This record gives sequence, C-alpha cells and structure tokens, in this order.
Amino acid sequence: MKKNNPVPELLAPAGNALCAIAAFDAGADAIYCGLGKFNARERSENFTPETMGKIIAYAHSIKRKVYVTFNTILKENELPEVAEHLALLASLEPDALIVQDLGAARMIREYFPELTIHASTQMGFHNSAGVAFARSFGAERVILERQMTMEELQIVREKNPDIELEVFIHGALCCSLSGQCLFSSYLGGYSGNRGFCKQPCRRRYYSNHGNGFFFSPQDLETLELVGKLREIGVESLKIEGRLRQPDYVYNTVKAYRMVLNAPESKPSPEILGEARVLLSKSCGRKWSKGFFSEDSMKNLIIHDNIGSAGMLIGSVSQIAENGFSAVIRKKIHLGDRIRIQPQSGDDGPALTLTKMFVNGESVRKAMPNDEVFICFDREVPPRGVLYKIGESFPDYSARFEKLPLQKKRVDLAIELDASHFSCRVTNSAVNCSYEEAVELSKAQKQPLTAEKLTAEFAAADSADFALGKCTVKLEEGLFVPGSVLKELRRAVWAEIKGSLSIESLFKPGAEGLGKFALDYHRIQPYAFADENIPETVAVKPNGVLPGKPKARTATSVFDVNKTTYQAILPEFTPEGRLDGLKKAIKTAYQNGIRSFRVQSLFELPLLQDFKDIEIIVSDPVPIANSMAVMELQKLGVSGFLAHAELDKTALENLRDHAVLPMEVYRLGRLPLLVTRAAIPVEGNIKDARTNEFSVRYDKRSQLTRIYPVKVISIPRIAGTADFYDITNANWKNPEETTFNYDLALN
Repeated sequence: MKKNNPVPELLAPAGNALCAIAAFDAGADAIYCGLGKFNARERSENFTPETMGKIIAYAHSIKRKVYVTFNTILKENELPEVAEHLALLASLEPDALIVQDLGAARMIREYFPELTIHASTQMGFHNSAGVAFARSFGAERVILERQMTMEELQIVREKNPDIELEVFIHGALCCSLSGQCLFSSYLGGYSGNRGFCKQPCRRRYYSNHGNGFFFSPQDLETLELVGKLREIGVESLKIEGRLRQPDYVYNTVKAYRMVLNAPESKPSPEILGEARVLLSKSCGRKWSKGFFSEDSMKNLIIHDNIGSAGMLIGSVSQIAENGFSAVIRKKIHLGDRIRIQPQSGDDGPALTLTKMFVNGESVRKAMPNDEVFICFDREVPPRGVLYKIGESFPDYSARFEKLPLQKKRVDLAIELDASHFSCRVTNSAVNCSYEEAVELSKAQKQPLTAEKLTAEFAAADSADFALGKCTVKLEEGLFVPGSVLKELRRAVWAEIKGSLSIESLFKPGAEGLGKFALDYHRIQPYAFADENIPETVAVKPNGVLPGKPKARTATSVFDVNKTTYQAILPEFTPEGRLDGLKKAIKTAYQNGIRSFRVQSLFELPLLQDFKDIEIIVSDPVPIANSMAVMELQKLGVSGFLAHAELDKTALENLRDHAVLPMEVYRLGRLPLLVTRAAIPVEGNIKDARTNEFSVRYDKRSQLTRIYPVKVISIPRIAGTADFYDITNANWKNPEETTFNYDLALN
C-alpha cells in the first residue's frame, strides 16, 4: 500500500448549473452532470449544451473538472442520435464521460477518441478481474460497485495500481447491485438502466408477517472512513445527489472538504462535529456505513422506517382547495423545500415554500407546534407525511448568467528556429497563417521549451477563441526574450481574429460522426441457417428437464453434471471467492464443458486461456445495441442474450444489426433486484397495487434476490435463438407476463 497518498479528488453532483457553482464554492475538485438524454438521472433538471459549455469553461478557468454522465443502456435505433451527442460532447471538451453501455464505450474509443472514458458503477465492476478488464475497452477510471467492503476495495487497489478508482462516500443508496435492477422496469417499462427509475424499492410492501419498507436502505455517510480511503489510494470520492438542490450540494461538499483538508484526512473530534452539523442540513435519511462492512450490510435496512429522504416535520391534517394545514415539529422558512409523502411510500409532490399562514397571518417562518396553512395548487395526498428536503439558499442565477460562453478552440502548428517563425491554424476551412523573420541566439542558461511556448500562446486576447491543440517544432537551445514571444503571440492572435469566424472552424467530432455513419451502414448482421437455430434451457440439478431432446442444458458452473452442455457463471463474485470461481471453470473444462455463459464482464478474462470454447454473454450484462455486440466479437465472444428489458421493436432492430448470434429470453423468472444487504422478509410479498413478488436468500452466493411471481413468457422472434430459464419456473405456469415486450421501453 502506498504511504502518504495525495488527497483524493472530491467529486460532487450537479443536477443543474446552480448546483455546479455551489459545489465549486464549497470546495469540490470536480462535478458530474448530464445533458437531457442518455444519462441515468433523466428526472433531474440537467444541462443544455450552452449551459454545459459555460460550466465547463468556468470549471477549467478555476482548475476544476467536469465529468459528463452518459450512463444508460442504448437501444439500436438510438445509435445515430448517440453519435451526434458524442460529437457534441467532443466539442464541449468535458474531462471525461461516465459510461455504462459497452456500445457507447466502443463508439467513444473508435470514433471520438478525444473523449476520456470512466466506467460507470452501473457496469458493476466489483473485483480485481473486472477492474483490470475495464482497460480493454479504454476506461481510464472505474467507478466501483457500491456493494463492496473496505477489505475488498483494498485488495482491488493492490492488484490494480495503474487505473484510477472512484467510490461513493455519501448519499442515497440503491438496494440492488449496480446495473442489475429491473424492478422499476417490470412495473411499467420505466427502466432504471435508462434513467427513468420510479424507485419501487422505497415503497411499502406487505407480507403474511407484517408490512414495511423492506428494500429501502439508509443513506451512506463516511466522514470517519475518508482517511482510510485515502490511505488505500482511491483517486476520487463521489457524493451522490443529482436530484438534489444547491443547499444539499454546498453543505455536503463543504463537510467532506473540511475532513479531507485535515492532516492525512483524519479530522479532530471538533472538525468531525462541525462537519456533521453541515450534513444534518442536507435532510437525508438516517446515516449508515453502507456496504463498507459486513455488519453495516446486516443493519442497512430498517423496515419500519418510511423509505423517503428528508427531515420529518409533520403531517397533513386538513386539505383545502388552495393548500393544506399541518402542525409542524421543526422550524420552517420561506424558501425551504418540502415533500408530501403518501403513506404508501410512493413519490409525493414537492414544493418550495412561497406563502404560508399562522393564525390567519402571513409569515416568513413558522416554529415547532405552530399550525401552518401552506399554499399549494396541486393534489395533496390525504394524511401525507411532510419532509423538509432542502433549505432556503442564495440564488446563483444572476451569477451564472454573467459567466462567459465557452470559447471555440483554435489548433495551432508552430515552427521556430533561429531565423524564422511560422504559425498555422490547422482546424479551419479558411487558410490562416502568420510568418515572421527573427534573429535569435543560443541560450546560455534557460532555453525556450515547447511547453513555455505553448503556455505563452494560450494567453489568447479573444472573446471568441481559445488555444486548442498546439504542436510545436522548435530548434533546441534557443534564447527568446519574453518581449519577442509576446509580440509573436499578439501578431498571431490578431491574424486569427481578423481572418477567422466561429463558423469557419471545423466542428470537433465531425470526422468521427461521418466515419461512424459510414461504418454503421456497412454492418453485415449474422443470420442463422434455419436448421441450426439452437435452444438453450437453464435448469437446476435434478430439476425440471428441457422440453426437447436436442435442447442444450445449462447449469451453474458449480453444479456441472453429465447432462450439462453449458456452464453458467455467477452474476456477482466478490474478491474472496474469485479463486473459487477460477477453479470451478477449470474443473468444468476438464470435465468436457466447452460452452460457458457469462453474466458479468469480469468473467471474460477468466476464460481467455481456454481457446476451444464457446462464450455466450447473458443478462444481467445489458447487451442492447450492435456496437456492444461488435465489442463482444472483438473480445472473442461467440453469441449473446439480448437484454431482457427490451421491447419487441428494440429486439427486432438489434437482431437486424447484430454481427453475432442473438438469443432471446423466452421464459423464466428474472431477478428484479439482487443485493448483499440483509432483507428483513422472506417468501411472498405484495405491493399496494397487488403485484406479487418472491424474496429468496441464496446461501451459496449470500445474495438475496427478488423475483416476480408471474413468469415472463414472450413469443418467438424469427431469426433468433431461444433461451429458457426453468430454474425458477415450469413449462406451464398459472400466471404469465410479457414484461416489456409489448411496451415502448422508456
């Protein structure tokens, strides 16, 4: 382990430009934010290209960074628009893109290499093999799975010293393993993997032994763990909360900045206390240490706590046409934000307090035990519980409006020798250059360097242009007086301002966009010969058998027997069990197994030494577009299961562009949520809408999975192979559903 590790980057959420300014004011080193599409927080306000450009320019002017979220799975028909978005992002010059979809990673690497890739936590990398694999598609940083212990994190760091690691340190936690939640999607096509999660994990559920919020974790808080994370060598510490307001961002960032600024990031009790006071203003749920320890996992969910975030301040006592009454427990003030939570735990309406009355008089603040009438023009849930979710905070709008627009980059090629200087613009349709004869001598002490020359020309005296790429060809050992450098720089920028317009510059990403369009139209999809379409059936040992004699039988790699054709690898293998999985793969191979089904990307390198095998990539790895399929082909994969969330049209579009054989999940019970947390219920449960689910704990994997009671069954799609999963289903079932097959998946 490294000693005296540098202070990690403090990374803050920014759902809008005002949150971004608040984050930087409070001491964030970087922010993460998204445009209106293709990011996992479609419900947040998000950024327009213009506001994104202004914030990136502002961040870079104060030596901070901006990472853009591009972390949803992508359907086939979206790929042309995805390419346009990536070209746009290339022009905005963020410091990195946070990516979930393997196809998006491929497109960035092949067509927009100027963009840096960070592997999203939604990719689910949770062990050393996965982190090492991330290098294969060009990731410079891995945002780790949230359900890792501190000990596992430390081993992953030691085994992967040359790639950046990012971990979450504060905020709301998902109950499910990252990227493996289908809960929201199952309840109406609102996919969490596409930014539309309806948070069913926060709802109340009912069992024969009582009801509760069985899947709603407490929030994460790690003030005391920051020093350990720094000691391990984690590069970036991430705060969750792109749906939150500037007050939350400011207070949370400031609290962690105080801790990070302490010697070795190990603060005194006084600093810890002050930081906790700041965090208490963020109005979240009860704090926990998340998944960083086994003990915390066991106590992460308190089922009799309502699953909502915020400070409890009262409940609705009476509803009127223009508002509602409530007796409050805590002081509230105009400008505070509150949410009215239905008893079911479903999302409730939120509002900013703009007008309220106590005893018939208009007031700016109300104190505990006051009966308050709050003006509100939307429907109010009866007996709704009131939560304060934000405080009044200075308005940054005017400050944001004063920020300058992002300047356009001008790329220069500079040549300088003892007698001649020349500079040429390389990214413009207009010929723009400057030349001048010079008389320079050899330096006695400090010769001019390419770095110093570039730094000088970066001082562009222009409201529209800034220096982009600068290539320098420089005679060694020259002495160039500072006054001469400045004169040359002024002359070059005067020529640029006089000759160029913004429209004359080549658009960054345009070349990649054209290359993608050409390559996309050249795709030659795979086509099955009718007589060779396989059928694969996943079974339990000694369980229900495949319906057809020629069907390929698939079993867990740990349950390989004489009937097994294909070994299924697990969807989650923590670091401590990685060697056991490697041994099981080797044993299966020695027993004649030549087909392996991969359920997590980290398993691909575990199979690379076995040269004569078939590899099928399967859910929960979300393969939803042809770019992802082409990346699998590059990695030696033989075929894939189309992502089970996809609707009929999306499945057909993928089939028509996939360069590998495609399977479709025809029948079975998919796990809707998979977690390491201790779930305080087992067996069948219902929600308020009478949807039924089954909660099952698996001793072997030490994971809890939530399954629908209804069996997923969809029609056959021509030109695809069939995959049936009867490990938790039968061939004939009393209740069936087509999942998203008949929907237009959000």
